[in-house]
Amino acid sequence: MKHALHDVLVGGQRGSPAADRLCRAALKLVGVDAAAISLVDDGESRGTFGASDAGARLLDALQFTAGEGPCLDTARTLVPVLVSDLRAQDETRWPAFSDAAERSGVRGVFAFPVQVGRIALGAIDLFRSVPGSLSGAQMTCALLIADAAAQILLDLIDERSGVAGRDDPLEQWAQVATLARGDVYRATGMIMAQLDVTPAEGLVRLRAYAFSHELTAIEVAELVTSRRLRLEM
Repeated sequence: MKHALHDVLVGGQRGSPAADRLCRAALKLVGVDAAAISLVDDGESRGTFGASDAGARLLDALQFTAGEGPCLDTARTLVPVLVSDLRAQDETRWPAFSDAAERSGVRGVFAFPVQVGRIALGAIDLFRSVPGSLSGAQMTCALLIADAAAQILLDLIDERSGVAGRDDPLEQWAQVATLARGDVYRATGMIMAQLDVTPAEGLVRLRAYAFSHELTAIEVAELVTSRRLRLEM
């Protein structure tokens, strides 16, 4: 397992390509069906940094669209979020995300913080199509994968900033934030101007339109910024 992670980290790829490769490696190493790495800041999912496939990328986008989900919880608490079965009667978290995830064929989800010290840069989400808990060995592997994701992020920060900067987690996040979903926030600004609403309400309007039309927030943002969509009061 350590050899597989080492190959990802020294395989000649950096940034999102390396994160994608790490997510694909996680499928076999942890025994899951999909994996995605989210960037999270101030309680918001800011972008998909890596994914095992298009389906995993969509599952990550659903959490941003819903404004809820395991990646946000694990980044907020710095504690793994382990849900062996979304259909369990006592599982009532994230109703909007859970409904969309189940319709996508997901039954189990496991989220781990990607962090530097006590600062969360994001989270890695692991998805299963069948219910079931992770074994102790799988848990250990997932935690090592989260550490590897943090290393990929920090290496990218170093490359972008030209300095190591590893002693200041807040500065590290400022660098990572440049990878955020810029189109969504540009679209939110356009909606604010069109409807004369606050930034928070503009983002709510964007997300509501996405939900009602079974689109992701990113897809709606692209429609708005390209002026193919104008939201109404």
